[in-house]
Amino acid sequence: MERIVKIEGMHCMHCAGAVKKALEALGLEADVRLEEKLAVVKGDAADADITDAVAKKGFSVVSVEKA
Repeated sequence: MERIVKIEGMHCMHCAGAVKKALEALGLEADVRLEEKLAVVKGDAADADITDAVAKKGFSVVSVEKA
């Protein structure tokens, strides 16, 4: 399943890299887009797990939507 995760708080490539690593640790394929403040993720993980993983890196998930 492909989802679009809107994220607040990413300001640089280091931030985007931290989010990408957190999402990939869940077994997801992640394309983090800094300028758009979002990540396109593919794979099976609960929305709550995605939100928690991003929050643990210090960022806020605004929404998780089906692509």
